[in-house]
Amino acid sequence: MRSSRLTIAAAVAISVSITAAPAPQSEKTVAKPVANPKLAQYKKEAAADVDSNRELTQRMVDQVFSYGELGFQEIETSKYLTDILKKNGFTVREGIAGIPTSWVASWGSGKPVIALGSDIDCIPQASQKPGVAYHDPIIEGAPGHGEGHNSGMPLNIIAALAVKKIMEREHLSGTLRLWPGVAEELLGSKAYYVRAGVFKDVDVALFTHVGNNFSANWGDGTNSGVVSVEYDFKGESAHAAGAPWRGRSALDAVELMDVGWNFRREHLRLQQRSHYVIPNGGDQPNVVPPNASVWYYFREVDYPHIKELWEIGDQMAKGATLMTNTTVTSRVLGTAWPEHLNKTVSEATFDNIKQVGLPQWDEADQTLAKGLQRELKVPERGLATEIPPLRGRDSIPDEEKRGGGSDDIGDVSWNVPTVTLRYPSNIPAGPGHNWADAISMATPIAHKGVTAGAKVQAMTILDLVMRPELVKDAWDYFNNVQTKATKYVALMRPEDKPAIWLNEQTMAKYRPEMKKYYYDPTKYKTYLDQLGIKYPTVR
Repeated sequence: MRSSRLTIAAAVAISVSITAAPAPQSEKTVAKPVANPKLAQYKKEAAADVDSNRELTQRMVDQVFSYGELGFQEIETSKYLTDILKKNGFTVREGIAGIPTSWVASWGSGKPVIALGSDIDCIPQASQKPGVAYHDPIIEGAPGHGEGHNSGMPLNIIAALAVKKIMEREHLSGTLRLWPGVAEELLGSKAYYVRAGVFKDVDVALFTHVGNNFSANWGDGTNSGVVSVEYDFKGESAHAAGAPWRGRSALDAVELMDVGWNFRREHLRLQQRSHYVIPNGGDQPNVVPPNASVWYYFREVDYPHIKELWEIGDQMAKGATLMTNTTVTSRVLGTAWPEHLNKTVSEATFDNIKQVGLPQWDEADQTLAKGLQRELKVPERGLATEIPPLRGRDSIPDEEKRGGGSDDIGDVSWNVPTVTLRYPSNIPAGPGHNWADAISMATPIAHKGVTAGAKVQAMTILDLVMRPELVKDAWDYFNNVQTKATKYVALMRPEDKPAIWLNEQTMAKYRPEMKKYYYDPTKYKTYLDQLGIKYPTVR
């Protein structure tokens, strides 16, 4: 359990003095700021600076797209982004929370501390030629940015550089910290960052995630929390034809667990989402598999129900061992709490969204969007032309929640006031986690969306630097509304480590070979197995 100000988080930050206000804020809207000509001028300057950096924006977005690195393998992506930040005066610490591809880049001093974060990993088998409105992989079977994570850190960097110029010239107090969401698709970093104290002195976390329109919604979310668990079964090998009775099949245990779970699914809450893959199903058919594993995501909308699903999974695994005379061990590979985003900062962000507005899409942008929509047989409505209203509630009744995706930014949001800016760089069409969602991500659609998003992000940073009452009100909401009845308890155990636990010496020694086998998943996993490196993400 934690006190009202929780001290575990990971994101890019600027520092701000924090004085919690006593009055609850659940029904009040933060008063509109008194006209501040200087702040308005700084925002105008920052937006113009973002516009002047369109070429750098395009280069960064496209370069990160070209790397297309899976979670915990974001080697070239991290090197490229941190090199840019170092050249622009940021101090970079690497290997945060023991994760080789993690880092925090800092500039400035004093309060407020503002954390700017976004994810950088891609997803398996999503390689896609940008701008081609049908499935056409760059490399068949290779990973790719089918979630658009190539765009968020470039957005934050462009915004931070614009604000940094103003802060240096005007001698403004504040600390900017940029950090990447490593292995977000595996829920593999943010809870570990939180535990490592990355957010303990952060005043506000500004997160970004690609979308197909602008939004900065607040309050109780309709997303799920999740725990990612791998079950490793152990049996005994034998000749599958000559003496099968002498074997104890770990694969049988995996299959029985999965069958049992799928029968149990009928009797689980509507809010749950659960899914699995079998990363290890044995070696070859004529050998009774002595080892096999199954990897589950257990998703629910609140902490108690996530824990309940996890416990059911443990019981299923134990039952499978009793039926097969095998044994089982399990380990947590990642976790995420359901998010709760800050009302005060979301409202300030949305005001800036309205000032910036959507990009001016040209005929080519809309043609590509409608072409993909036609290919996917969804309504051909093109790209967004209107910004939806700001949405948010302090609490959503349980019966209105029906589960869905997860993001480990939820762990950050329960430790520091947090908002997620979604920006319009993708096409309303794709199913998510799919090659179709990579099509726009190295095209003018993505470049324009990132530029517009960077303007919003820069303006919101300036609001926090120039209006200390925003930080005060953000903590008022956090302390007296969000965490008044709910206290953060980490899903992970103290002994849990990130799924990939490689030191820098190992990475430096074997990196050339890793890259050689990168696009052949079978050879890659075989090579890592030979090194004794546990890589559950590679299949």
